[in-house]
Amino acid sequence: MQSLRSLAICALPLLCAVLSACDESLSTVAGPTPNLTPNFASVQREVFESTDAAGRLNCTLCHTDAGGRTPSGGLNLRSADISYAQLVGVASRGKPGAVRVIPGDPANSYLIHKLEGRSDIAGVRMPRGTGPYLQAGQMMILKRWIELGARND
Repeated sequence: MQSLRSLAICALPLLCAVLSACDESLSTVAGPTPNLTPNFASVQREVFESTDAAGRLNCTLCHTDAGGRTPSGGLNLRSADISYAQLVGVASRGKPGAVRVIPGDPANSYLIHKLEGRSDIAGVRMPRGTGPYLQAGQMMILKRWIELGARND
């Protein structure tokens, strides 16, 4: 019984260290957008409407109808209501058969393909130009929002 107790006392600090290492905060994962979380309000605010600390341009520079402009690709990301209505369950205008965001299915959501610059996209990787692009942690959070059902939350 004494040896079991000694083992538990020795193992407890190790277990605590392992568990705390697994509890990585989203702000660490999100990199240049530390406030990004897997919900639509956050994606709209932190990705579509804002530049980030890495210098990635915000999507609404091109995808807006502000000032009477025609949004690039027919995708208007100017406000949360408009963005959501034009993203979730909506066919891409640039790629026949592609759906911009398929709730629960980030792997087949065309938005993810465009942001990752996959070989099956029409046109160029987003944001347009040579980057910087969304980083792996930012993409992970965006995919998680889609995976959770792409709710308008």
